[in-house]
Amino acid sequence: MRFEELPTPCYVVDEALLERNLEILGGIMERTGAKIILAQKAFSMYSTYPLIGRYLSGTASSGLYEARLGHEEMGKENHCFAPAYREDQIDEIIELCDHIIFNSFSQVEKFGHKVLATGKKYGLRINPECSTQVGHDIYNPCAVGSRFGVTREHFRPDLLEGISGLHFHTLCQQNSDDLATTLDAVEEKFGPWLSQMEWINFGGGHHITREDYDIPLLEQCIRRMQDKYGLEVYLEPGEAVALNAGFLVTTVLDTMKNGMDIAILDTSASCHMPDVLEMPYRPPLLGSGEPGEKPYTYRLGGPTCLSGDNIGDYSFDQPLKNGDRLVFGDMAIYSMVKNTTFNGMPLPALVLCDKNGDYQVVHEFGYEDFRMRLA
Repeated sequence: MRFEELPTPCYVVDEALLERNLEILGGIMERTGAKIILAQKAFSMYSTYPLIGRYLSGTASSGLYEARLGHEEMGKENHCFAPAYREDQIDEIIELCDHIIFNSFSQVEKFGHKVLATGKKYGLRINPECSTQVGHDIYNPCAVGSRFGVTREHFRPDLLEGISGLHFHTLCQQNSDDLATTLDAVEEKFGPWLSQMEWINFGGGHHITREDYDIPLLEQCIRRMQDKYGLEVYLEPGEAVALNAGFLVTTVLDTMKNGMDIAILDTSASCHMPDVLEMPYRPPLLGSGEPGEKPYTYRLGGPTCLSGDNIGDYSFDQPLKNGDRLVFGDMAIYSMVKNTTFNGMPLPALVLCDKNGDYQVVHEFGYEDFRMRLA
């Protein structure tokens, strides 16, 4: 299929770009012996799991359904963390997963014996109370009042039997200098017990495949835990796996004026790129410029009834017209995993672009996908 034949809106994942990211991650694994697993919360297009599984050690999940997906579609190491587990799901999660990570000692006391009865061990999430982010507290696991992980004040050394490793996750789209700072806090607060562990998980939020990412410093951080404490090191990036490897293709439905030029697209910020409103985030748009940079500036909006369903203001070399196709970049991550059918909006089709530049529609969605969620 050619690009101009694709249905819109659609998410397009470029296998060549995805594999470029995987090669970077695979190189880190080869040089350090660390294990890197895919955080499915950021990217779960399982038709790409055979490719991802050639490079990475497995998957990380946030609950039963992701655990099943990782087990069924990749079939390698399978890790699960949840702030609290349901009693009617924990047995299946234990069956599916290699690492079950608890968020509190009360969860350890409630479910730990079930894990040990299967011959497996479990991990504990810790909170080093080290915030390296500026703003965006919604994505800050170390914010005051965070529900994630055990702080030093509430750490229970008397309950460490059966706990094989410690997990922390403090980063969001950050470089390895912030990881190094976090490791200082981890050692300061939990250092006396690190040598008792078999592994440590650095969590996600590492923007490893970004151009300016300091990979040598990351590898120093990995070796620091390996050499000093004899720990096996895990990382579970999500964004870094599919960073800049996906696109959202959309069509201009109409143009209008109201104090400025406006273009209505067949895609929605609210439904199809929610981080635009939640983060907030301005996605890159191929061939466009900042407002006023090029001769024609438009506010790009979706077709829903939400007044704030605006993607942003962009400028173009030529006026937009009905039927024009626009291509937003970096649309593989946190897009298809978070999209909705609000207002009865159709979900974008899922498309793979292979290394020869050929496009294949992997899945299209219709009315039944909207209807099945309601009753």
